[in-house]
Amino acid sequence: MNNKELIELAYTKMPFGKYEGYFLVDLPEHYVVWYKNKGFPQGNLGKQLQLVYEIKLNGLEDLIRQIKKKYPKP
Repeated sequence: MNNKELIELAYTKMPFGKYEGYFLVDLPEHYVVWYKNKGFPQGNLGKQLQLVYEIKLNGLEDLIRQIKKKYPKP
């Protein structure tokens, strides 16, 4: 993982569903856990949701919010 991936994650929004338009890091924890149990989608979105799950599991959401403050939208 590199800085570019984290910056991209910080600005990625959920493209569909109940939480469409929410930044991935701002998705409710229960929703991300639901995806963990159901299975993450294929592709880049699935990888990003897996990362968000790990970030939330470890209480690191503020790390992504700090990245958004420090780096402008790509």
